[in-house]
Amino acid sequence: MSAPTESRINLDFLFALLRQAAPSGFERRAADVWKQEAATFARVSEDHYGNVYAEIGPEDAPAIALQGHLDEIGLIVSHVGDEGFLSVLAIGGWDPQVLVGQRIRLLAPGGDLVGVVGKKAIHVMEPEERKNASKIEDLWIDVGLGKEEAQARIPVGTPGVIEQEPLRMGGRIVSRALDNRVGAFIVLEALRALAGTDLKHRVVAVGTSQEEIGVFGAQLSGYRLNPIAGVAVDVTHETKQPGVSEKKYGVVPFGSGANLSVGPMNSPVILRQMTAAAQAGGIPYTLSASGRYTGTDADALTLVRAGVPTAVVSIPNRYMHSPSEMVDERDVKACIDIIAAWIRELGAEPDFTR
Repeated sequence: MSAPTESRINLDFLFALLRQAAPSGFERRAADVWKQEAATFARVSEDHYGNVYAEIGPEDAPAIALQGHLDEIGLIVSHVGDEGFLSVLAIGGWDPQVLVGQRIRLLAPGGDLVGVVGKKAIHVMEPEERKNASKIEDLWIDVGLGKEEAQARIPVGTPGVIEQEPLRMGGRIVSRALDNRVGAFIVLEALRALAGTDLKHRVVAVGTSQEEIGVFGAQLSGYRLNPIAGVAVDVTHETKQPGVSEKKYGVVPFGSGANLSVGPMNSPVILRQMTAAAQAGGIPYTLSASGRYTGTDADALTLVRAGVPTAVVSIPNRYMHSPSEMVDERDVKACIDIIAAWIRELGAEPDFTR
């Protein structure tokens, strides 16, 4: 067996982020890892809503915001029933079929507990039941405890995520929470790449909160920073997987680099600047069209205060919102490089007028 190739990116940091359980509204664990890494080269802070900030450059200069959300989809306990079975609601957008047969890490107040997702075995289903897709309300979590002990240890409101370790497969990363822990990783790594540069602007990387339930952290952090421009980094659909339409999503295979969104909410000026910087630096990229909003933090940042010119940089991702999301290290590196190259080329007083 041949030795694994050397990674193009900081896998230790990325894997440390991916191992944290941090669903929307409960980002603390991932935020702490991100903030600790940022403190090694940047000025760090946080706000009451779960956003964490790392900045470099002149403290009194206009800000450029780089946003990547730290939260992931999850579950929240809504009821502890007979026999200690837990009913749950979704945090974010789930395909319930993904949950069947999974293990769930519950962030209980007295310490984490791991349970399993329960569903009637096929042997005891009626023929018609077997044809039906699972719904979250028909599933439960079994933690192996009776009702009284389960109620004592797992109060209503306890959040949870799928229990799944990240792994490297060749030059690809497989994990839950790549949407969008990898985006939060990229904005901080782009900031690291700029550290020590004679910057004309205050560049602020933000690990945002609560994107999966409404891009709320992006809105709050954008209002706080009042930046002159911004970039939202998120995942997009890799289009060589079966069933994904290239006519709709563009041609976005693994290894094609950073994916840039083109659409009415995106700044065409930043797009031109980024593509020029990429071409000058030999950084691979693709383009995808968006007819309305982008479904990312950019939708909130664009409309903050008097409006913020914003671009969307995306990483091709397979199996989104599952415990086996997959990205390619080459594309992650390209996203880091294109953001850093764009900022290096910005003038002191850029004009983002469309």
